[in-house]
Amino acid sequence: MQAQIDLLKSLYAMAMMVEARDAYTGGHLWRVSRFAGLLAEDLGLPVAEVRKIMLGGFLHDLGKVGVPDAILNKRDRLSDEEYAIIKTHPRVGADLLAEHPLAALAMEAVLMHHETPDGRGYPAGLRGEDIPQTARIVGLADAYDAMTSSRPYRAGMPEARALDIIGEHLGSQFDAALGERFIALGRAGRLSHIVGHSEPGIPVQRCPSCGPTMAVSRRKRDGDLLYCPSCSGEFRLHRQPGGLAVTPTGRQDAAEAARPLVDHDLIADLTAEAGLLLAEGTPRWWRQVFA
Repeated sequence: MQAQIDLLKSLYAMAMMVEARDAYTGGHLWRVSRFAGLLAEDLGLPVAEVRKIMLGGFLHDLGKVGVPDAILNKRDRLSDEEYAIIKTHPRVGADLLAEHPLAALAMEAVLMHHETPDGRGYPAGLRGEDIPQTARIVGLADAYDAMTSSRPYRAGMPEARALDIIGEHLGSQFDAALGERFIALGRAGRLSHIVGHSEPGIPVQRCPSCGPTMAVSRRKRDGDLLYCPSCSGEFRLHRQPGGLAVTPTGRQDAAEAARPLVDHDLIADLTAEAGLLLAEGTPRWWRQVFA
């Protein structure tokens, strides 16, 4: 089992390194994974399938490693040519994942999370039930996080508005049945503890210039330094009874801000979930991969 866990760790670390290139999406992978997992649980799927979907949610943006920084972090509207480059990321991610021993566990989410029921998605223009359930779930979770997350050029939508938009596009952009279940989860307040967070109970910290861009690892101690990945501003972390706070030091450090950091504590938690699952009996999808 340890070999499988080590392989999982390599996938999570690779995904985190890709996410670190995007200055505006701290915690995005964790949030998408959790949203997708909650929906999968609500559907009554087997625990092994829920964990598989959560893995796909965490890995879905692997292909953004192939998108130039100037496009990935552009604050203005993308040109048609730039958007065409963005649209290559599912296939790039699939190519990147293809030779990994665990590729089968996440390939559907990585390759097809931008396919839509009306056939207007990409990369293949699949329709309806031709899109695997895993990809439909992850695509829904991805869109919800994009709508509710803030960027330097716009504030995140209120949860209620994002849920309304999903409701307005059921059957076209979003799977109707899955979308209705997701909306019900949101209306019941079961998604709120994830919105705006990068780990359980840890909200993304706000840069005065760029907005909520700084994901804080739980290993960060009181007084440690943080850097805004957008403007390179330096901040000091304060742990206090009411939660976390950051104060600017007045300095900038572009090298530190650009240095990708892998959250090994979070990876340990994510792989421990799979380890507990394996301890209960090897799921079918593990047997298929390691047959």
